[in-house]
Amino acid sequence: MATARLDQKRHALVRAVPNSFTDALANFFGSGPSDLGMARLAHKKYCSILEDNGVKVTVIPADDDYPDCIFVEDQAVIIDGHVLLPALMAPSRRGEQQVVADAIIEELSGHKVCKMYHPAVMDGGDLLRFGDLFFVGRSTRTNDAGITELRDLLDHLGYELRTVDIPDNALHLTSLASTPTDTTLLAPLGYLDESAFGELPNGGEIIWIPEEEAYGCNTLGLPNGKVLVADGYPTVAAELESRGLEVVIIDMEQIRAADGSLTCLSLFL
Repeated sequence: MATARLDQKRHALVRAVPNSFTDALANFFGSGPSDLGMARLAHKKYCSILEDNGVKVTVIPADDDYPDCIFVEDQAVIIDGHVLLPALMAPSRRGEQQVVADAIIEELSGHKVCKMYHPAVMDGGDLLRFGDLFFVGRSTRTNDAGITELRDLLDHLGYELRTVDIPDNALHLTSLASTPTDTTLLAPLGYLDESAFGELPNGGEIIWIPEEEAYGCNTLGLPNGKVLVADGYPTVAAELESRGLEVVIIDMEQIRAADGSLTCLSLFL
């Protein structure tokens, strides 16, 4: 989940890989998953890495009616005692949300839950946190009405929100960017203009990665200084290691085939 600070990444909610995963949506980085066994192996490895690094993992059972259900990040935004349940653009994914919401409410009793309704739409994958600054992608999955509702919540909580326009050849903001630390942002040249994020506060740094490693810009930082990085992106790994971070490589081939990335697979509670 890309809206949690490093110190908040102690408990992750994930969802198991359904038998129907080979029918998952794929229009950007991938052409569709082809190996269910490899997808499940990657997902199991992902969960094991989290657990090995001190993160409690709660697994929601899969639902074969929803091929994309492993991508729980899209279904909720959790910030400072508030849970926003966005309205999703993709009709095939709207039925995934209730069981995710139920699991969040069970784990986070006392949180205030609010729900977005169409015509406002947003995927959680279009939201990225950088310390106390938030970025939202205006994309094929997130529209201006959805951004307005998100802004209302963040204004209430006292946070700044900046909008980043996502090109038509990318799915989400987090498909292209991530914050491996609370003061570092990774983004790919070519997909985004170097002025897209504006000036970062508190000495924050943007690491611009070559366009051909765009997928590798989605990383998952952990509280202990380790960062999960997809296999096959040496520039990303080298840039992070040069800053004293320990890189943990994971095979994401079958997850990428469904346009999914590392942050897509978890919600941090």
